[in-house]
Amino acid sequence: MFKLFCFVVLIFMSMNGAFANKLTDEVTLPSSLKNSLDTATFVSVGETTFSILFWDLYKSELLTTSGKYPIEINKENLLFDINYLADISSEDLIERTIEQWEHLGLTPEEYLPYVPVLKNIWPDTKDGDSLSLLIHEGRSVFYFNEQYIGVINAPEFGPLFLAIWLSENTSQPSLRAELLGSITHD
Repeated sequence: MFKLFCFVVLIFMSMNGAFANKLTDEVTLPSSLKNSLDTATFVSVGETTFSILFWDLYKSELLTTSGKYPIEINKENLLFDINYLADISSEDLIERTIEQWEHLGLTPEEYLPYVPVLKNIWPDTKDGDSLSLLIHEGRSVFYFNEQYIGVINAPEFGPLFLAIWLSENTSQPSLRAELLGSITHD
């Protein structure tokens, strides 16, 4: 029953073009991540590698303009960079994101509006690709291999997405600790 509810809501949201446009109205943003990085100084908060058994799936790094997290969403910038070490389909990225949001206790009403938008933004990834989230003036700007691929203007999305790794209730507390700089490796 729950899956049917989610499917119906997802279909409704994907058909609601006005809502999707509100989330992704284009604004003037740099077309490459390098251009964004040239306009602000970022400080690494922490980095980590996500592995399953013996396979490294991705490396990620959290950077902010203050060098601290959390940030003041409308005043500071944040960069969350994921470098993939394996091929992962866009569909799998979306499914894992939803699983993690459900693990955090989010309701479908909180995350389903973003699913159609993410399906339009996120590509399949290959070993060596990067997907980066830049939070700039409250907007969540995505870059794939440092090239702009889309934006979500809703200021609540960035923290919602980052909660997957940075919430106290994350499914990966050791990754959270490393991203927040609590654990250092030589």
